[in-house]
Amino acid sequence: MIGFGAAPETTSCSRAGCRDTALWRLDWRNPRIHAEDRVKTWLACDEHLEFLRDFLLTRDFPLRVSALTPDEAEPA
Repeated sequence: MIGFGAAPETTSCSRAGCRDTALWRLDWRNPRIHAEDRVKTWLACDEHLEFLRDFLLTRDFPLRVSALTPDEAEPA
């Protein structure tokens, strides 16, 4: 988990078994167990963006999808 707005530690897709470069950022939280300030981030390649997005939306998790910016895509 990274803080909201923070750069991710890796740029690989978060889909299990996928090591493709991520191009998308999915910031989400589980409102049943997380306070509003606790946000988790998953990264997605083009192929898995819809799968991960649908997984989170099916569970009614608040979600924001945005393009991974170049400064986030380069590991520190």
